[in-house]
Amino acid sequence: MDRIRVLIADDHKTVRAGLRLIIDSEPDITVIGEAGDGREAIELARELQPDVLLMDISMPDVSGLVAAATVKRTAPAVKILTLTRHTDKAYVQELLQAGISGYVLKQSDSNELLRAIRVIANGGEYLDPAITGSVFDLISADMRKTKVELKGKQLSERESDVLRRIARGYSNKEIADQLETSVKTIETQKANALRKLNIKGRNEIVEYAILQGWLNES
Repeated sequence: MDRIRVLIADDHKTVRAGLRLIIDSEPDITVIGEAGDGREAIELARELQPDVLLMDISMPDVSGLVAAATVKRTAPAVKILTLTRHTDKAYVQELLQAGISGYVLKQSDSNELLRAIRVIANGGEYLDPAITGSVFDLISADMRKTKVELKGKQLSERESDVLRRIARGYSNKEIADQLETSVKTIETQKANALRKLNIKGRNEIVEYAILQGWLNES
């Protein structure tokens, strides 16, 4: 099985060293390069074509926000995971518009970071649970208007459970292991739930989970 290839971009050498230690300790993930500013991140992303660009958004020369938008234009296959201390909704909104696939807080547990890397490397999207309040503020007015309608949809207990876990960032395989069933069964339950709710993609699942109050549950 190929390892997930990660490029780290952060202007603090000690932070990069710490991230490398965390990532390289995992059997399925490896660091293939480091960048100290936004301009270098853009160049290395284009040159190395990593699976995931793990990038701080507060960097000198070229900001992480500008770098993210540039990477998505010049190396569209590269998935971008931003790492920051900022929880302000404006940052979240701008980064989502720039095309990032994930947003993790520096103050979160390292397991959160590793989970995010795996989720977006496999084509998913990941939002740190600590910023779901900000995400709620970004939900469109149309989505909010459908809250009553969506609550009335008849999901089975298992379908709701699967969506809850997806919204929290777990992969289909992780959910299958947790619920002691097959990945195929989880995929079927997810598809059934999305069809009933007429929603698609992880962002809309997270929005729905927020509206239902699932992410405030312990």
